[in-house]
Amino acid sequence: MRRRDFLALAGTTGTLACLSPISQLPVEDDEAVLQARPRRPSSSVVPGRHKLGLSPDRDGLLYVPKGHKANVMAPLAIMLHGAGRNGQAMEYTFALADDFGVVIVAPDSRERTWDAVLGGFGGDVAYIDAALRYTFSRCAIDSTKIAVAGFSDGASYALSLGTANGDLFSHVMAFSPGFMAAAEHRGKPRIFISHGTEDAILPIDTTSRMLVPKLTADGYDVKYREFDGPHTVPVPIAREAFQWFTA
Repeated sequence: MRRRDFLALAGTTGTLACLSPISQLPVEDDEAVLQARPRRPSSSVVPGRHKLGLSPDRDGLLYVPKGHKANVMAPLAIMLHGAGRNGQAMEYTFALADDFGVVIVAPDSRERTWDAVLGGFGGDVAYIDAALRYTFSRCAIDSTKIAVAGFSDGASYALSLGTANGDLFSHVMAFSPGFMAAAEHRGKPRIFISHGTEDAILPIDTTSRMLVPKLTADGYDVKYREFDGPHTVPVPIAREAFQWFTA
């Protein structure tokens, strides 16, 4: 992998090709709602990479940044992988976590991609809730700096879950999203979207260039970055997003 560009991760589902940017997939609103909230930790965890240990099969990672102090509240970002991948695909953000002091949770989707992409919220919401409870019990988290973020299918899911849980998430970072499920919106998280103008997997004209005006019209504060490139996350774009989130 060249450091100039993170590789476009393979495995985006064909489902996205037939979805409109604001999908009308059936959604039960309560199934999209996360219950976990930051609280005083009952234990602690040392800096570094840890398995969540919540599932024997598809599980995920918790990354605690270097220099993290258990008694100091830190920002938290949930990083969601693309289709056909798992939480390890988001390890490229761990260096940024160190630079910006961000705790990262990178869960694995229950199936080949996230539930809302396949047809509706369900098991992934429950698993992310469990991962959050696990993290909140071990790390002091700043409730005003909690982001959900992702790439490709993970970006679509971040937008969908983030706008449905704006009372929990202060920020959403969506790198090359394809669509957003039409769940009931709660709160108004700030949103960062990036997309490559040469994206052949999720073409920009039928995705972000339609999503951004809709979100803006709905009253969201959206920061949008287009770049010359394919279905990928350039290092400067990822760094800008983390700086925007933690500012």
